[in-house]
Amino acid sequence: MGMNVGSGSGSGDPEVLVDINTTPLIDVMLVLLIMLIITIPIQTHAVKLNMPVGNPPPPVKPPEVVRIDVDFDGTVLWNGEVVPDRGQLEVRFKTLSELPDQPEVHLRPNKLVSYKSVAMVMASAQRLGVVKIGLVGNEQFVQ
Repeated sequence: MGMNVGSGSGSGDPEVLVDINTTPLIDVMLVLLIMLIITIPIQTHAVKLNMPVGNPPPPVKPPEVVRIDVDFDGTVLWNGEVVPDRGQLEVRFKTLSELPDQPEVHLRPNKLVSYKSVAMVMASAQRLGVVKIGLVGNEQFVQ
């Protein structure tokens, strides 16, 4: 066994160690390497989909469209005709939902109408079974 004896300067101060401690550097590099090994299989993961081949046949007839406008004051228009109250609106939605081939419902709210009025129309349609409904005219809300 060896023993480090001072340089003999006699002052009693230890010598300054100039070497860099590489242990923390190696620890950090190993952690980064492990993280890289773990994340590489996640990046190459793929989902296999069976997509249809060919072109679908064109529809036999264009779909029927019902246009519902909600005016700035909450007035509901069904294909340009004023619907007086919510009961009448729900009766019309009920007749639509009972059809074997439901027509498309295009809901066009005015830019100034309150959300409550539009949500009431959408909730009534959903509750009564109308499945083909969409909002149109959203370009007016883009600034």
